[in-house]
Amino acid sequence: MSVFAEKVIDPEWGNYFELKPAGYVLIILVMIAALLFASRLKGSGKTDGASARTGRFHTKRLIFSAAAMALAYVTSYIKLVDMPMGGSVTLLSMFFICLAGYWYGFKAGLLVAVAYGCLQLVTEPYIISIPQLLTDYILAFGALGLSGLFSNKKHGLLIGYLAGVAGRFVFSFLSGMIFFGSYAAAYNMIAPAYSFIYNGAYLGLEALLTVIVVMIPPVNKALRSVKNMAVT
Repeated sequence: MSVFAEKVIDPEWGNYFELKPAGYVLIILVMIAALLFASRLKGSGKTDGASARTGRFHTKRLIFSAAAMALAYVTSYIKLVDMPMGGSVTLLSMFFICLAGYWYGFKAGLLVAVAYGCLQLVTEPYIISIPQLLTDYILAFGALGLSGLFSNKKHGLLIGYLAGVAGRFVFSFLSGMIFFGSYAAAYNMIAPAYSFIYNGAYLGLEALLTVIVVMIPPVNKALRSVKNMAVT
């Protein structure tokens, strides 16, 4: 990783890697490529054939996807609960990424979610190894794209969101157990139990708050209207 990152030895936080300029450039290029590719994919939403073939529709999809990422990024800094070892209960930030899958289906939603993982990696990197980087940023955030599997189902917005959160939890749990399990001893716990409780606490609380908000009738109606604008 010498071209893209350099190793830092910290007595408090342990050994980790800091990104070099080449590393930031690479991740930003991957993020842009993922967004552009997502904008070109045929979605599973309600589109008319003529619109879907035009550059105008691709541009609209790119704008809506970028807007979802921007909203997710901004709200990720509005933290209702901030966990001591990473992770937080935010103001519905995961929900905005899941919206891309709800609008455009699984493939596009997955790419937007991966792009968001790259954005998080650029802005708040904590890297101890390549497997941990992939698990915490690409796979965990990318799993939010599972929302797209339910884009055309009844109650697809809520079901898709919960599927995305569950996917993120799986990878966050694996990361906590494998890469950060040593912290479990401080709480007299084994690594799997520590990771399950730690990651389940903040992800579960944010999911609960989000479901409550989305179930408010005016909010639900507004979200359906936004989907119509996004896909037509």
